[in-house]
Amino acid sequence: MTVSRVLRNQSCVSPETRRRVLGAAQKMGYAPDPYMCRLMARVRSHRHRRAEAVIAVVRDNHQGDDLLSPAYHYTPLRDINEQAARYGYRAEEFRLDRAKMSPARLRQILEARGIEGVIVSPQSSRSIGREINYAGLAAVTLGYGLPQPALHRASTNMTRGIFQATHELTARGYRRIGLAVTGWIDARSDHTYTGAMLNYQRQAAPRDRVPLLLFPKNNIAEDKKYFCDWYRRHKPEAIISFDSYVPDWLRDLHVRIPEDCGLVIHDWSGPCPNFAGIDHRRPQVVAAAVDLLATQLLNNERGVPAVARQVLTEPAWVDGPSIRPR
Repeated sequence: MTVSRVLRNQSCVSPETRRRVLGAAQKMGYAPDPYMCRLMARVRSHRHRRAEAVIAVVRDNHQGDDLLSPAYHYTPLRDINEQAARYGYRAEEFRLDRAKMSPARLRQILEARGIEGVIVSPQSSRSIGREINYAGLAAVTLGYGLPQPALHRASTNMTRGIFQATHELTARGYRRIGLAVTGWIDARSDHTYTGAMLNYQRQAAPRDRVPLLLFPKNNIAEDKKYFCDWYRRHKPEAIISFDSYVPDWLRDLHVRIPEDCGLVIHDWSGPCPNFAGIDHRRPQVVAAAVDLLATQLLNNERGVPAVARQVLTEPAWVDGPSIRPR
């Protein structure tokens, strides 16, 4: 039983005993049987069902935060539950609020209910999730909205997304391509929006380079003046930006879509049939996050990892009437 506990990475074995067991296993060339491991994990899961039945999905809940706008999409709980059910888990949502649900209070609730797995889905520039005590928890986060602590994370590869968009736009004859997003959107992608666009511009002729526009306010309803000034000054032929507000601002400037300027939605989703865009494939991102979490629970990995793993999902290009055809 002691050998079994060491090989399952349980913490109830002394460091000296753990060292001796691992040394003997290495000397013998021991390797676990993956099929037997899966079988025994299933047996143990029924023995400890209460501790493993629920995955906590932690979101921020600042009513005054600009990032709660519908423009800042996040993955619905139903998509998380669909993947979690494949492992026998049920996802339940918890909303962090320093006044009503502080990180300390959340931790008390998780311990009282025996919840050991957490998916952090940051939806606030204030990032309260960084204040959670992750000791004893298996945790993963979505995107890069929570830079610290460095948890395992699943995200869309937006470097590839911008490359796809610029490739499709240049194939349609667009040359002066602009990017207009908020600083939070760029940060949530680990700055791959701006990095990929700057790489595109590096290869473009100097006359075709359009300065990037990072809206100064996360509430984009307040950014109309910045956008209109930027458009008048630089006259981009196509823009990668939001599906809300930006189309109306272009119309107010008497700019026709797509005749005068093409528009690509940086975060395309099902309700955007009138636009071309980049589909982040969030259900697949969630599937990767649940896979990461289930692996930690299976291997008894808890706390902030020494080396965080990242799973990047390839986005998909979606054609639409907001750009000219090939």
